[in-house]
Parts: sequence; structure tokens; C-alpha cells
Amino acid sequence: MGAANSSRKDSFDAQGEVNFDHFQILRAIGKGSFGKVCIVQKKDSKKMYAMKYMNKSMCIKKDAVRNVFREVEILMALDHPFLVNLWFTFQDEEDMFVVVDLLLGGDLRYHIQKEVHFDESHVKLYICELALALDYLQTYNIIHRDIKPDNILLDEEGHVHITDFNIATVLSDGQLATSMSGTTPYMAPEVFACAMDECTGYSFAVDWWSLGICAYEMLKGRRPYEIHNSTSIHEVKQMFTGFKIHFNSIWTDGLKDILKQLLYLDPNKRVSSLEMLKKHSYVCDVDFSKVMSREIKPSFVPSKDHLNCDPTYELEEMIIESKPLHKKKKRLAKQNSRRSESGCSTVHFKLGVVPRETTLLDTRVTNYMVSDLNLLH
Repeated sequence: MGAANSSRKDSFDAQGEVNFDHFQILRAIGKGSFGKVCIVQKKDSKKMYAMKYMNKSMCIKKDAVRNVFREVEILMALDHPFLVNLWFTFQDEEDMFVVVDLLLGGDLRYHIQKEVHFDESHVKLYICELALALDYLQTYNIIHRDIKPDNILLDEEGHVHITDFNIATVLSDGQLATSMSGTTPYMAPEVFACAMDECTGYSFAVDWWSLGICAYEMLKGRRPYEIHNSTSIHEVKQMFTGFKIHFNSIWTDGLKDILKQLLYLDPNKRVSSLEMLKKHSYVCDVDFSKVMSREIKPSFVPSKDHLNCDPTYELEEMIIESKPLHKKKKRLAKQNSRRSESGCSTVHFKLGVVPRETTLLDTRVTNYMVSDLNLLH
């Protein structure tokens, strides 16, 4: 999750070690591919962050350790106003932790499910902000590969930020990606074609296809293709070749055309760079320098009187979770005592520490946590 200001500075404890004891756990707010996400407050600075934690044994069991390392490595190199930026990484006996910007506006999936009406002005700004983020990633030869509403978070002002680099990949010059990675309904045609051995690989254009799917879904409340995780590759191919996307008659011609160009089946014809996007008449009136500096204010601002996330995450953490985070200290103390008696050692991976400084968010997070917990009793 992300904060409005993410410029890198030396941390107050840049010379020290960051560990679990330095954070106060406030509440659970999400669940990722390989772990959970909670709001935390750094005890000395009182600054708020989002902390993703991943169980080591589960990562080993699911062969996901490499994904975690790659995500951390990628995030360490990045710093952009429309990304969720990394601040700290550390580990203990049970988990690996990634501490990032805190965004309180919720993800786009949450707001789509709440049937928020996203009009053209919303979506146009989102396309421009996300295009700046994708262009930035492309300068680092990074394909995100999982652009979808769940991975697009809003800050308190309504600006968008891309998160979750768990399946991102970095290309060498001239290299193509070939694995079938992503979330099926948002994957570009060339990703499926690679899985069917019908193409040699794919590149950055896959993220721009996903952007087009997300933009369409925000406007219409559903995706242009009825593709689900269970849809077979052959069924997907038939949809791409035999189905014509429907565009609402009330949409402007410029919007319909930019969506068409983002959703070209042929990646060579698709709008797949910031340079190409800027040439389109639909965004000719956009000052991208003002977009970058966040001077253009979104017309949709997430509610500030509640946390914009599913409250069941906190219920699961308190009632269902077998190893709740707030009881970790006592649990590890017992485990360490048993290990000392038996002479066993723990598994440790090499995770770097990335100290950075951020602006302090207000105390609403704490207030939400207290009010939500009161409802449970």
C-alpha cells in the first residue's frame, strides 16, 4: 500500500537493524499471493506503513522463495509516485517481511465491487498515471505481468499506485519473456500464444493490454471478454478471434479509440509506450508533467470515514489464523527455547534492509482499528 510522498532519504536508524519488534501491529487489511498484509506503525517514528509477511515454510513448500527475492530485488531499485515503494525488508524464524508505503484508499477491485461509478474523467487520469508508471518500469526493463484492479491501489487523494511485483520479470536487451504468468482474465493474447507455442515470446506490451482491460472494467463494471481462471487456452483463443468488443454508445469517440488501441490483439499495433499514448488525440490536452507532479486532482476521492478494505481480513487474523501476528513474540520465545534445548537451527535467507523516510499519516488508521475491534466484542 502506498503513501503520497515516497522520496528516498536516510532513515533515522539507517545504521541499525530493523526487525519485527520495531513495529506495532495495528490490523490486517489484505491478502497477497504468498502472504498477508497489515497496517503497522514504527514505534520510534510513529510512521505508518503496510507490511506484507510471508511464511517461510509455505514459500519453500510452494517453491515461491525465488519470487520473493525477485520482488524485493526489483522494488529496491524503484521509486516512483505511482508505484507502491519499498522501505524495509527483514525476517525472523517464521516469516519474511516487506514493509512498503501505506495507501488508505483501497484497491480498484474493492471500489468496482462497491459499484463506484468511474466516469471518463476518472479513467482518463488513471490511464495517464498508470502509463507513467509503466513507462518508468520499462526504463528498467521490467514487465509487471499482473496489472489488474486488485494490484492498483488508491491513496487518500485518489491517485493510483501499482503494487505486487511477485511475478514481475526483468528482460535483458532484446530478450522476450515466455512463461505463462499473470491472472488469466487480464493476460494478453501473446501470453496465451506462447503457451500454445504459437509465438517466440512477449514483451512490455502485455502490461498495456492489462491496462486496457482494467480501464474497460472500471467504466463498464465488467471485463470486455468473459475469461475466467478456469477458461481453457483454446476457449480464450476462440474469444479473441471470434468476439468483437462492445463499446458503450455514450462513451466519447476518443475514449473508445484509446481502448481499442490498448486492446489490439497484435502487440505490434497496440499502444504500448508512453510515447505512443501521448500521440493519441484523446490525451492531447493532458499536461503529463502536471500528472507526474500530482497537480491534477482525481475527481473520485476514497471515503475517509472508514478503511477501504474488506473487514473479514481482520476477522480471519483474529479468529481463524493459527499463527496470528500479534502473538508472534510469545510464540517465537517458546520456539527458541525448544530449539536451544534440542540444538536445532533456523532457516535464514539473505534479505536486504532498505531504510527510507516518509511523511506521517494521520491517526485515522488507529481509530479505525479500535472501532473495528470494538465491533467484534
